[in-house]
Amino acid sequence: MNEKALFMLIFIFGVFISSASQILLKKSADKEYPNKIREYLNPRVIFAYTVFFAATLCSITAYKKIPLSLGPILESSGYVFVAVLSYLFLKEKISKKKMLGLSVIIIGIIIYSI
Repeated sequence: MNEKALFMLIFIFGVFISSASQILLKKSADKEYPNKIREYLNPRVIFAYTVFFAATLCSITAYKKIPLSLGPILESSGYVFVAVLSYLFLKEKISKKKMLGLSVIIIGIIIYSI
C-alpha cells in the first residue's frame, strides 16, 4: 500500500468515526433528561464530542499527504456512513431515491480517486 492510500484510509476512518458520533448524538437526543445541563453534559454527548475531536485529528494527519482537493470528495462518504448507520441503529428506512443518491456519491468518489 502506498503512502497516499494509507492517508486516504486515515481520512475515511475519521469520516466514519465522525458519522458514528453523529448517530450517538442522535440517540442521546432521543432520551429525556432531568435538566438542560444533564442534556448536554452526559457521558454519551461528551464521548461523541471526543470522537469528533479524534476525527479532526485524522483529517489533519491525512491532509499532510493527500491533496487538498481530495478531502471534500472523501468527506462525502460521510453521507453513506450516516445512512447505513441510521438504518442499522436508528431503524431508518433507505428509500429508492436515497439509495440512488448514495450510489451516485460512491461512484463519484471512486471515479475521482482513480
